[in-house]
Amino acid sequence: MRYIAVFSLIVSWCLFSQSARAELSIEITQGVASAIPISVVPLEWKGAQALPESIGDIVRSDLDRSGHFTSLSPNDMLSHPTTVADVYYRDWRLLKQDYVIIGRIAQTGDRYEVSYQLIDVINEKEMLAQVLTGTVNQLRDIAHKMSDSVYEHLTGIRGAFSTKIAYVTTNPQRTEFNLSIADADGERERVILTSKHSIFSPAWSPDGKQLAYAMLEDTGSKVFIQDIASGKKEMVSSSKGLNSAPSFSPDGKKLALVLSKDGNPEIYTLELATRKWTRITKHYGIDTEPSWMPDGENIVFTSGRSGKPQIYRVNIKTGFLERLTFEGHYNARARLAQDGRFLVLVHQAERGGDFHIASLDLSRGLLQVLTADTYLDESPSVSPNGVMVMYAAKYKDRSILAAVSVDGDVKFLVPSKLGDVREPAWGPYLN
Repeated sequence: MRYIAVFSLIVSWCLFSQSARAELSIEITQGVASAIPISVVPLEWKGAQALPESIGDIVRSDLDRSGHFTSLSPNDMLSHPTTVADVYYRDWRLLKQDYVIIGRIAQTGDRYEVSYQLIDVINEKEMLAQVLTGTVNQLRDIAHKMSDSVYEHLTGIRGAFSTKIAYVTTNPQRTEFNLSIADADGERERVILTSKHSIFSPAWSPDGKQLAYAMLEDTGSKVFIQDIASGKKEMVSSSKGLNSAPSFSPDGKKLALVLSKDGNPEIYTLELATRKWTRITKHYGIDTEPSWMPDGENIVFTSGRSGKPQIYRVNIKTGFLERLTFEGHYNARARLAQDGRFLVLVHQAERGGDFHIASLDLSRGLLQVLTADTYLDESPSVSPNGVMVMYAAKYKDRSILAAVSVDGDVKFLVPSKLGDVREPAWGPYLN
């Protein structure tokens, strides 16, 4: 029964067939009907050798993946201008393009300078101009920064293309588990932890420098915090029974997690500096899957106290508790968007039905199911700009990652090129 699987943290959560050293790929399945036509012209480069990264291709892929833009292939462009003076607006209007991105790449020593402009075709004017610099290994970072700037300039929403994701994979024999991080587009994967024990529930620190996670060792589950740069890890919880579902507070000073040391799974907080524990919930129903609200004073969590899994909110100072979900047979694994308005969760409409990702508008109390093409959806994680939700799912008999916008308009799949992948956690902004 799904209730038992979630609340008892059965090992099978983490033991679907997955592939070590998996590389993720993006398959866009749905964008908004009013997607903005934009052309990313290949950036001029006069170096003797080809660059290891195509900045134009990366920007084009980023904007396409957002679902809010549709880009024109360079092969279909009538010209490849590199300066504003070279832009013939009539040609771009003929191609029905609203915006054009042009640019140049220059090298000085071991530094690369990328200058680009965003051109408004309809009004025939430059909208944005930037110069970005970096080493050859930072060309992909530069491309993502370009995408972030263009996206924010045209939508008014901060881009999240420069952020990271964390996820868990394992080999087909289920004898080696890996905690990996990658760019938001699945590229530049890096395994930061390999273990014979299953790893689950990775959670980013607010500064993006650490990951907390639970590990099911031979003696039971334990919670660790690992420094990403150095690889150093520290065990922070190993009490008798369950130690699971860590979640950093918005200021990074506390962890919320689930312990069953007193008999029943309950929500606790841990002050990381003093190692002071505080019990937050006390009920005979199972309480699990805590997640902090942006105010740092409230925690949302899953509880079976009503007889079936539903989402509750508790104030850690006053103890005031309220139920947030009422629609559907099952609601669990809730995560808040940064604006605190949308709650994203795993939803089952009726007993025996599929599990899908849904969003709950807390201001209006409206619940919207976001996914339908996948099934057994779980582990939703919201992008730091609150626009997209990445989650784990079953699709064509494979365990994959997938993403959907909080309004359901944009969807894409993130399968591994080599195997299966699970437990996504979308990282924060790094600046």
